[in-house]
Order: sequence, then structure tokens, then C-alpha cells
Amino acid sequence: MKEKFLGIIIAVIGLFFIGAEPANAIKIGLLTQVDQAGVGTNVAGRLISVHSNKTVMPLEAMKGYVIVPYKNGLAVKNKGKYYDLGTDSIVARPDTQGYISTKGKWYRGKFMIKNVGSKLTVINDIDLESYIKGVVPSEMPPSWEFEALKAQAIAARSYALANLGKQSKYGYDLKDNTEDQAYGGASAETNRTNRAVDDTLGLVLTYDMKIISAYYSASAGGMTNTNAWGASVPYLHSVPSFDSDVSKNGHGVGMSQHGANNLAKQGYNAYQILQYFYQNVKFAKLND
Repeated sequence: MKEKFLGIIIAVIGLFFIGAEPANAIKIGLLTQVDQAGVGTNVAGRLISVHSNKTVMPLEAMKGYVIVPYKNGLAVKNKGKYYDLGTDSIVARPDTQGYISTKGKWYRGKFMIKNVGSKLTVINDIDLESYIKGVVPSEMPPSWEFEALKAQAIAARSYALANLGKQSKYGYDLKDNTEDQAYGGASAETNRTNRAVDDTLGLVLTYDMKIISAYYSASAGGMTNTNAWGASVPYLHSVPSFDSDVSKNGHGVGMSQHGANNLAKQGYNAYQILQYFYQNVKFAKLND
């Protein structure tokens, strides 16, 4: 089977990433409709009003702050007292290169925190490649075959771009869990998975000149699924999933992650793995 891939040529097509600034390419929902959120930065930072673009509170390095809905806006709660921030929407960010935290994890980029119906929504506003660095080790064990990790990076990047705005009713693009893609932020990153992302910088899968929603699951139970939730998708065909060594785990649509790892063990590279699980696709590189 491997021989059929020997003639693969990767088609590198310039694509424009329309409608997003390079430094803030994707918005990931970390908390939705919660009563409070603990945040902090590892270097000095600040809270900025979205409406006035002015600093409403400085943040000390390595100090935790509890943000709560307050009246129609936001406040910082400390020892039972409330410091009114005078706005219903803030940006929390480090002043220099650093990280910001919530949910016990560190993240790159910045947070957008909003009072929506007297509940909080916390969004990680982050560049695409940094986001993918937090997805790959959350979706696939970093110790797996390097070519499988590269395949995962390309699939995750493709899924993210094909599904921008999927969760727009909440004010962000994607959730940070397996409803979309598991995302553990900078806390999940490893040198090995970061290298897999860097080695595939900007590469996506396309069909008919459009980035595909590259579905994947842990294992398909011997054969991949032919359609995505009742809808026929032209680049998905039922193929042996090369994961009979494990039980079925997930929807079985698209790439089997265990299958990708097993194919990598047999000598397949990332591009051959992806061409196997997604039929008649081409590779494209995002325009800077």
C-alpha cells in the first residue's frame, strides 16, 4: 500500500487568511457563562477596557485576581470587597512577552473577559500557530511517532480554519474541549510537539480549493466512517484504519490517531498519512 504514495507531490498554494489580524488570528472559548474567573500573569500585566482602550488596573506578576460580574459590568473581588472596573468588557494581557493564566493553566496571547447576562465569558485571543501548539499535545501523546504528530498538526490547523466562527453565538470561534479540539494552552506544550507544528508551519489540507474540516478521532475500530454525522463529504471514504490494536474510541470519521501512529511506525510520512485518510485532497500553505 505504501508504494501508491511514492509519487505524491505537495501542492503549495498561496492562500490568504482573510478577516483576521496575524497576531490575533483565532478566539478560543476557555470559560463560558461562569460566576467568576481567576486570572494572572507571569510578568507585569494590565486590564484594559475594550470600550476606552485605557488601563483600568495593573496586574502584578505571579499574583492571582478574581474577576466577577458586578452590576452591569466587571469587578475584581478581593477579601469580600469589589473593585469596580467601570466596564463590561476587558482585555487582560502581559506587558511584555509572557503568559496569562486561568483554569490552572498558562496561555499565550491575551484574554478577553466579558459580562454576558451577568455571567462571565473568558476568551483566549491568540495567533493560529500558538493555538495549534496547545492542541497537538492535548490531542495526541507527545511520545508518539514524529510523523504522526506532524499529521496531527496539519489536521488540527485545517479543522480550526475550516470552522472559524463555529461558536460565534458565544463570541468566539472554537471551544477548548473535544466538542471542537482539546486545547491545553502553553501548559500543554512540549519541545517535540512544538517542533512538529513548526515543521508544518501554515500547511493545511484542501479540497476543491477550500480548506477542509479535517475530522479525526482516537480510533475507528478497523474502518473509518464514510460520512460526517449523516452528511456525505467528498474527501471522506471508508478505509482500513490501522488501529485494530485498540478499541474504537470516538466517531471514527476521518483520520484515526492510533492509525496515523501505526502508519508512521511503518515508515509513512505525515503527508502520506493524511492522503490516506482524506481522499483527493491537496496541501496548501497559508499566505503570510
